[in-house]
Amino acid sequence: MLRSPAKVPVARGSSARAGDGKSGQKERGGRLVVASNRVSVPTGRQAASAGGLAVGVQAALRDHGGIWFGWSGELVTDPAERQVRTVEKDGITYVLIDLTRTEHRAYYGGMANRTLWPLLHYRIDLTTCEHEWYRTYAAVNRLFAETLMERLRPEDRVWVQDFHLIPLGRELRRLGFAGRLGFFLHVPFPPAQIFLTLPWHHELGQDLCAYDVAGFQTPTDRDHFVDYARRELGAEVLAEDRFRREGRTIEVEAVPIGVDVREVERLTQSAEARRQRDALQASLDGRALIIGVDRLDYSKGIVERLRGYLSLLADYPQHRRKVVLMQISAPSREDLPEYRDMRRTIERLVGHIVGRYAEADWIPLRYLNRTHSRRTLAGFYRLARVGLVTPLRDGLNLVAEEFVVAQDPNDPGVLVLSRFAGAAAYLDGALVVNPYDVGAVAEALDRALTMTLEERQERHRRLLAAVRANDVAAWRRRYLAALEGEHETS
Repeated sequence: MLRSPAKVPVARGSSARAGDGKSGQKERGGRLVVASNRVSVPTGRQAASAGGLAVGVQAALRDHGGIWFGWSGELVTDPAERQVRTVEKDGITYVLIDLTRTEHRAYYGGMANRTLWPLLHYRIDLTTCEHEWYRTYAAVNRLFAETLMERLRPEDRVWVQDFHLIPLGRELRRLGFAGRLGFFLHVPFPPAQIFLTLPWHHELGQDLCAYDVAGFQTPTDRDHFVDYARRELGAEVLAEDRFRREGRTIEVEAVPIGVDVREVERLTQSAEARRQRDALQASLDGRALIIGVDRLDYSKGIVERLRGYLSLLADYPQHRRKVVLMQISAPSREDLPEYRDMRRTIERLVGHIVGRYAEADWIPLRYLNRTHSRRTLAGFYRLARVGLVTPLRDGLNLVAEEFVVAQDPNDPGVLVLSRFAGAAAYLDGALVVNPYDVGAVAEALDRALTMTLEERQERHRRLLAAVRANDVAAWRRRYLAALEGEHETS
């Protein structure tokens, strides 16, 4: 969002105007150009188990033909060493740009992870604001815009992903791009009174108003942004899904991303999933499994979840020796002090629960602090009697959806879901709880563990129907319809 283009060194063998050839292009009013912090270039098994964003973006690019642009994952010491690499694969052009270590430390480790991430998840107490981080964040977005602008055509449509690149659209406007610009926020957007605590809220609010379409996971997030734009930016609200500011109309859409249902079904039926499920089942010795799966992040409510399980064991003694909670927490951002402190708190609580309730032949809690493959997790989901998904704040939460898809419809488990997960807005059939109320979580666990087969089946039917109706293909179709200027309501 700020100045004239700078020259960026191009890697040997790459094209300075990536995607200008005919390969993979479908001429429907120009190409689709996606920009994100990281780019997922498919390779072997990685392609088969890519996450929701990668699956949705790659499918959209295959349909439309175009470019996926973002950070290469490579760090250099000096800006002069920076390269731009181009990879052509399956009709998609991947354009990858290096960052310097200094840029990455401030833009990603600082502004993205220690300022925007906690603030957007309502954690003002964990938000650190450093002006140098913001200046670098703006400069990296400017660099991305300058690099991308060299490759854009006037008829292209640009789709920017997530909070790392909020300023990118306005930077492209300043460089003269007049085509359709869309943005999608994968995390929550907080109420105005929280967003206002950010020193650069006005700049970021203006950045968001440079897009033709701003997409959010839920109606609540959309409404928070519209309310902020009205209060602080002088926007004129035209309808719940659009407003006008400085002569421009911005469309605001609530479109949950969803999972690839067929892919999750394939993962669940894979040999690895069956093998892992059978091994876990044998180790449980007939006990019911409660499963929680998260990145190790304070937004996921792992501490509160463990306290809820402790309350179950204390207040519903009939479940002792009959149930096991397996909490899987993949390591995340371990270099940040907030995450190290949280991990120590979780490990102390795990030790307390095991020490208080374990017996010689029964350990009530298994805590796994490592990453597992999606096939392995699908097998675990299939076996679980309860999926315990209780974030304190989450944009959507795809674990809840994967749990639903992985269930045996003839003998399904029960989803216990935080009301503060975006998925709770449409996953009718879950037991919805306030994760801060540990007594209510314990009560929901008791109900889930004692629920009749008929009720479990009926709830699962509703859940699966909702997941299918809002899968990743529906997300892609609905959002791109808005970006094209069409208004799909189904």
